[in-house]
Amino acid sequence: MKPSAMITEPPYAEYIRSRIRTVPDWPLPGVQFRDITPLLQDKKTFRVLVDIFVHRYMDQQLDLVAGVDARGFILGAVVAYELNLGFVPVRKKGKLPFSTVAEEYELEYGSATVELHSDACRPGQRVLLIDDLVATGGTMIAAAKLLQRIGAEVVEAAAIVDLPELGGSRLVREQGIELFTVCDFAGH
Repeated sequence: MKPSAMITEPPYAEYIRSRIRTVPDWPLPGVQFRDITPLLQDKKTFRVLVDIFVHRYMDQQLDLVAGVDARGFILGAVVAYELNLGFVPVRKKGKLPFSTVAEEYELEYGSATVELHSDACRPGQRVLLIDDLVATGGTMIAAAKLLQRIGAEVVEAAAIVDLPELGGSRLVREQGIELFTVCDFAGH
């Protein structure tokens, strides 16, 4: 491949990636946990991170931002606020007090269920779905299915981190869901 034809990552990707802490063997042996809390603790890094998403989505005519429990709430709520949109929480099973729809999915190290209030979106509303990272893709796909089930259009799914070696980003895209990630850990 010619150097001019090589795909280069955006300049902010390495900046964000370098501020993510890797915690080996957590929560299980062999898992390399990518901890985003250092991104949130530093005011400059948090601002850069939020601005990446705000600039990407400010002209997308979105209606809502949906954030996945729990770290997707942090970024999703701030992005929704900055875009002057409402926020929809996609919660772990048993956390929502009203009528819900549920979807079970597989994780890198187990299985889980996410739920959404049955009236979280109106049919046809354009929704941005946000989580902190894409590992096996199960959480993102389950959340998108829930939103679609109640009539929302998932314009794009977004995350800070892609862990491509686990195949989740490929699976998300194979489901017909557009996906944006700020950085990945391929080869890192």
